[in-house]
Amino acid sequence: MTRVSSSETPAVILPTVAREVEEFVAAGGWEQPPQLFALVATSDLLDQQPELRSQLDPESSPLTPIAQDALEGDLGDALAGIEWPPTVTGCALAQEIVVLPPEAETELSHGELDDEAARRFAAEHPSRREARLVAAVLRDGSVSCVLRLRGTVEVPEEFVEHPELAPNLTDALLATLRP
Repeated sequence: MTRVSSSETPAVILPTVAREVEEFVAAGGWEQPPQLFALVATSDLLDQQPELRSQLDPESSPLTPIAQDALEGDLGDALAGIEWPPTVTGCALAQEIVVLPPEAETELSHGELDDEAARRFAAEHPSRREARLVAAVLRDGSVSCVLRLRGTVEVPEEFVEHPELAPNLTDALLATLRP
């Protein structure tokens, strides 16, 4: 059974874990492929690997993200093929995306573009912003999303946190946790 040793519930801890994952990925810079992380109870991890006690504190970090192998091919297909063992409390995915202003989103949604044309439209739009999105989920259905909008000389870096930033992605991640 998975334990989370903390006075806080896992749902309260999840936004902190999502930010930690984003900071970890950000340390590697931009232009990285999507990265998947298993979220495990730190206390369970320490039971299995006691040599990590000097690096991990289950009271301050009750969930530990563990980087997984690189995802190959289409992200949707890759996620559809993942099934986590019961020892995994949740998972998180970090990916770089393009964010468009609302008027461009409207134009895109009303257009009759195939997926490739829509990607090209987003990549070439003059008001696009590059961003890194981290979506994190737990088996209990808790969701957290963090978005770092890449800064430029003209526009400072921005952070947005909201659980509904990427509902399709969080649904796909939750599906990996279902038995």
